[in-house]
Amino acid sequence: MNETRLAELEPAQTIVKLCQWQELEAEADEMWSFVTSKRQQRWLWHAVDHSTGEVLAYVFSDHQDSALLQLQELLTPFGIMQFYTDDWGAYKRHLEPAFHTVGKRHTQTIERKHLTLRTRIKRLARKTICFSKSLLMHDTVIGLFINRYEFGVNV
Repeated sequence: MNETRLAELEPAQTIVKLCQWQELEAEADEMWSFVTSKRQQRWLWHAVDHSTGEVLAYVFSDHQDSALLQLQELLTPFGIMQFYTDDWGAYKRHLEPAFHTVGKRHTQTIERKHLTLRTRIKRLARKTICFSKSLLMHDTVIGLFINRYEFGVNV
């Protein structure tokens, strides 16, 4: 979770923003990768601020609804009022329709993040000879990258 961004949101400011009807918007998506073989799939679920492009939170998991629920739990302190996602079923099942918009038009920022990650971390490239042999190393390498370049944490 982006602790720096969360610390910037004081409770009083959040209340004022809600009273002004200023919606906090986020784009959420999942990105496929694998460990050892393509049968052992691993998914990076993450959400970015729609206006700034900052990564708010991320989760490594399988392609199940439980991963979205974990991500939602991490996003709760941000008070997000609108989600932009693709058409995958978990979003429809767990996000309120009034606060959920489906479509590519509003997910360009997070899709660009995917391209950046795939370009900079060869383990995420679709056709590559570089891959992880263990879940621990896979999650650690990608997590360190995100923490360093997105959250600014020196590792």
